[in-house]
Amino acid sequence: MSIRRLEETIVNQIAAGEVIERPASVLRELLDNAIDADAHRIEVVTSQGGKALIRVTDDGVGMSRDDLAMSVERHCTSKLGGGLDDIRTLGFRGEALPSIGSVARMSLRSRQADSSEAWALSVEGGKVGDTKPTALRGGTIIEVADLFFATPARLKFLKTDRAEANAITDVFKRAALGHPDVHFTLSGDDRQTLDYPATQDEAALSQRVRQVLGAEFADNALVIEAEREGVTLSGFASLPTFNRGNAQQQYSFVNGRNVRDRQLTGAIRGAYTDVLSRHRHPITVLNVGIDPALVDVNVHPAKAEVRFRDAGLVRGLIVGALREAIASAGHRSSSQGGTDTLAAFRPHETSPTAQARFGGGYQQPSNGQASYDWRQSAHRPIDQEPVSGLSDQPQASFDPAPSADMRDIDVEDEAPIHHPLGAARAQLHENYIVAQTEDGLVIVDQHAAHERLVYERMKEQLAENGVAGQLLLIPDVVDLPEEDVNRLLDNAEQFARFGLAIEPFGPGAVAVRETPALLGEVDSAALLRDLADELAQWGASDLVKERLHHVAATMACHGSVRSGRRLLAPEMNRLLRDMEATPNSGQCNHGRPTYVELKLHDIERLFGRR
Repeated sequence: MSIRRLEETIVNQIAAGEVIERPASVLRELLDNAIDADAHRIEVVTSQGGKALIRVTDDGVGMSRDDLAMSVERHCTSKLGGGLDDIRTLGFRGEALPSIGSVARMSLRSRQADSSEAWALSVEGGKVGDTKPTALRGGTIIEVADLFFATPARLKFLKTDRAEANAITDVFKRAALGHPDVHFTLSGDDRQTLDYPATQDEAALSQRVRQVLGAEFADNALVIEAEREGVTLSGFASLPTFNRGNAQQQYSFVNGRNVRDRQLTGAIRGAYTDVLSRHRHPITVLNVGIDPALVDVNVHPAKAEVRFRDAGLVRGLIVGALREAIASAGHRSSSQGGTDTLAAFRPHETSPTAQARFGGGYQQPSNGQASYDWRQSAHRPIDQEPVSGLSDQPQASFDPAPSADMRDIDVEDEAPIHHPLGAARAQLHENYIVAQTEDGLVIVDQHAAHERLVYERMKEQLAENGVAGQLLLIPDVVDLPEEDVNRLLDNAEQFARFGLAIEPFGPGAVAVRETPALLGEVDSAALLRDLADELAQWGASDLVKERLHHVAATMACHGSVRSGRRLLAPEMNRLLRDMEATPNSGQCNHGRPTYVELKLHDIERLFGRR
């Protein structure tokens, strides 16, 4: 078969297959163009999940008649002035509009700010119409209708309207978080309207985060500000106890460009490894500021990934900044525990989260009939003669080992009430410490809290004294693919710090000479394969460190105060003071909160005092 040149329409449709995967991809490209045009207000309208309509209106610089005509030709752009090694705009390839026009019905209207004329152009299935005069106050309006009508096969692979609308919402939110100085509006017959006014002051990102992600995240977020060798990191990251079941709410940006890069995802995962279960994920909004010459954004058709010249520097910056912020938070824990606890006291207001954690709550009698009988109530008056105070006779019917252990607190113990976690007042069910603070109360899980304290001390000892290696009498030789061998040997120095000594053993093999003594008997082959897989997926591996910490966490669990142990008041207060002085004490080793705080005004509301 002889070689022939493809038609321009087919070439554009092939390009569209790489750039335009779904309606959300169209919106991503159009938003990038609007932001590059210095727009201060961007309005988006969609219909049927973007399949029927996506309209983007901006008040940017607009285009002249000649620019409008060239904008729908492949590889025509106004943005690549500095070359591929100095990309300072979100768009740069000049493929988006011709690709969209080749698979949809697209119309463009635009007017430059200093021009007295506006121009319109339409593209249908790759066929470009004539440029015509039109009426427009300023900026640009682009409408994309009947997406993929020219490629029906692609249309069949789209998801439901609701799923595509959700994907569009995600792209819209990411653009809004990356550019808080722009007013964004999203509306349509397939959604509720989202309106994010522009924020201009120093707290612009904080305000935009509150608009997009809600006040709950903003109240449970850590401020991230760091710099290393000219690379900056800024944004917000959630407390470990405020987490989600997937990484969908991790928003990463490089110079304002929204990316879904595994290097950044891996760095975030590594930073939270020690304070969060592997199956839970933090919420983050992070922007990496870096010289454009030190990052390559031209590595993915959808511009979703980047390559850093010094990936180790960026990873170290992210991991270090997040860990420092988490440690600086000290004993701080998510406010969600207190919110869910209060909701559990109001069953008719119970949130979905509280329902999952606390169960059903009060159920109305069936058939609308009142079934309350005070004679059958568990809270009825005691069937005895009235007595004053708590006499021995009625108390004798209680369990001889009460679950609520109330003790007199000495006057000298009143001082701790001024501390963040207050003064111990009681121990409930031999596991929960109730402490009084200046403006509320705190309930502490004594086992989880002490487990974290012991674990943190063990980590310090590991860091100070290092990890001893167990010399193998006969080295284990593990056969691996050559690329895995190279990845492992490149990280051999890091592994050695944790007691794992490896060296090359001919082509396609690694010899293991030492393993961490703390881990006991180790399956060297399985360990190395897991390490190689992590290095291939994330570009780095903390697996050995994680396993050592897992052993330390297990030891801490067995060496901590057990549930069911009755504590004296000084012991309870000592635990509270240690929590206040220990980093990460707001969550246990698995990311669950170690305490719940209830404010006095919330408690008073429960009793109708407010």
